[in-house]
Amino acid sequence: MGLRVLRQPGRPRMTIEQLTGQLAARLDALGHKTVTEWEATPAAVLVPFYREDGQWKLLFTRRTDHVGSHRGQVSFPGGAIEPGDASPEQAAIREANEEIGLQPRDVEVLGRMNGLLTVTQFHVTPIVARIRWPFSMRLNDLEVARAFGVPLDWLMDPANVDQEARDSAMLGGPVTVYTFHPFDEEVIWGVTARITVDLITHVRAILNA
Repeated sequence: MGLRVLRQPGRPRMTIEQLTGQLAARLDALGHKTVTEWEATPAAVLVPFYREDGQWKLLFTRRTDHVGSHRGQVSFPGGAIEPGDASPEQAAIREANEEIGLQPRDVEVLGRMNGLLTVTQFHVTPIVARIRWPFSMRLNDLEVARAFGVPLDWLMDPANVDQEARDSAMLGGPVTVYTFHPFDEEVIWGVTARITVDLITHVRAILNA
C-alpha cells in the first residue's frame, strides 16, 4: 500500500501513509471522549496481567467498606482522574501505586479498551497492562481489603460466568449484565465483570485468528 496515492480536485496527492497518519492524529486528538446526557466523573482502572505458576492471571482487588463508592466490591485498581493526571494511563498507574504499591516502572501499558459508563455516573477507561510479578505489594488499608489473582483460563471458561438482560433506564433499553461464579470466595460482577468480559473477547479473537 505504500506507493498508492489519493487525490482530491485542486489538492496535492496524498499517500496512504500520510492519510492514515493524519487520521490517527485526528482520532487521538478526540481524547476518546464519551458524550452523555448527564455529568459523568472521568475515571480509569488498571487491568493488570501477570504470570504465576505457569499461567496468566488478572489481578483484582476488593474494596473496603470505608471508601466513598463501590464499597466491598471486587474491582480493578483505579479511581477518578485527577487534574494533575496527564492521561487515563497515568491516572490508572497512580491509583495502582496508591492502592496496592505497584511501582510505575513495573507496569507495561498495552493499551486502552473502550470506556464504560456506570450507574454511579463514572466514565471508566480500562487500561490493560502487563505487570512485573512478584512485586512488593503494599495495600492501602483504607481503600483495599484484599488483592487476589484469577487465572485467565478460568475467566475464559463460559461455564464460570452468567449473563442476563436487564432493563436500563439510563440507556433506554435492555443491557447484558455479567456475574462470574465465586472464585476464592470472591464474586466479580458489575462494571468489573463487564471489563473482564470485554478483555476476554479481545483475547479470544487473537487466539482464534
